[in-house]
Amino acid sequence: MRKILIVGAGQSGLQLALGLQSQGYEVTLMSNRTADEIRSGRVMSTQCMFHTALQHERDLGLNFWESQAPRIEGLGVSVAAPDGGRAIDWVGKLDGYAQSVDQRVKMAGWMETFAQRGGQLVIHGAAVGDLDFFARRYDLVLVAAGKGELVSMFGRDASRSPYSEPQRALAVAYVHGLGPRPEHPDFDAVRCNVVPGVGELFVMPTLTTGGRADILFWEGVPGGPLDVFQGVKDPSEHLALTLELMERFTPWEYARATKVELTDAGGTLAGRYAPTVRNPVGRLPGGGLVLGVADVVVANDPITGQGSNSASKCAAAYLAAIVEHGDRPFDEEWMRATFDRYWQTAQHVTKWTNAMLAPPPEHVLNLLGAAGQLQPAADRFANGFNDPADFENFFYDPERTNAYLASLTGA
Repeated sequence: MRKILIVGAGQSGLQLALGLQSQGYEVTLMSNRTADEIRSGRVMSTQCMFHTALQHERDLGLNFWESQAPRIEGLGVSVAAPDGGRAIDWVGKLDGYAQSVDQRVKMAGWMETFAQRGGQLVIHGAAVGDLDFFARRYDLVLVAAGKGELVSMFGRDASRSPYSEPQRALAVAYVHGLGPRPEHPDFDAVRCNVVPGVGELFVMPTLTTGGRADILFWEGVPGGPLDVFQGVKDPSEHLALTLELMERFTPWEYARATKVELTDAGGTLAGRYAPTVRNPVGRLPGGGLVLGVADVVVANDPITGQGSNSASKCAAAYLAAIVEHGDRPFDEEWMRATFDRYWQTAQHVTKWTNAMLAPPPEHVLNLLGAAGQLQPAADRFANGFNDPADFENFFYDPERTNAYLASLTGA
């Protein structure tokens, strides 16, 4: 039986660990926190997962919260106008619903399941020196912990990383008491509110430790009016600031948020990081090799909501590659080929996300504007969140965008 070590108990690490376990591998999982510490800790992300990523969980029988989590059936885009109204406002329908499950709920539950099924769970923050020791005892070591010292083993791939600095300042608040959008009260949707030159506000339903909730998520241009959360430690101050900015920049969202309160004391998060693609293979001091997983090797800004989706898709790609490889050694050639298999999907996410961080060109503004009158365009843009590869066909190139819109209008 092949022995595999996975360092990191997030979406990718746990999904991969449980998948390998179901295939009969002897899996050790290292986490720097216990399930109880995760469950009672601070929120970690916004994690709206679309159909393809959710299906990977279903395929492994890990969709434990599917009946409880809100079904997100649409994705709406609003663009603020200078007068405080909305220059653009529409919602596209998703072909398959999306869902968000607070990672405190999911990761704690999955970790307990892994242990109950006989997996070796080690609660220990791993350093490079630890991996040097373990690499000789396992057939394969995978690093799925996206922060800390271990990431430094994977060098930045400058050719795939156009940004060297963070492009947004991030601020998240989980709340109870948000009212429905009056224009679409009959179904749940993720709302993307764009404030040109300032940033974006995302609003999405979720399942958290205390049941149904909503996430208010600001992405601010660094140095701009939304970049005010650094150093805010008090959760109630964080929420007050979130609402103040909503009242100023997205009054239509603020109107339904006047009675909200935080879900819990750990319901806020703030930070920033530079979007980075890294070399997938890390070399240990003793000569051993480790393979990076998900956002260890491809970390995109959350502006396109792809983090958990990419982690799920990476875990699925790696699981298939490991199983197909049989008893052969997991050498550097295999590691690079396995990452390349994931990059076939991830490259589209990276290209789209980096494009969305820049001011939109005229043809993209035309597309977003036209989607308000052309429901198929709104639906197609919404479904791009599930399959970002489709943006190649109608988003980046002005001629393709114009041809697509002409095909809808008959012009």
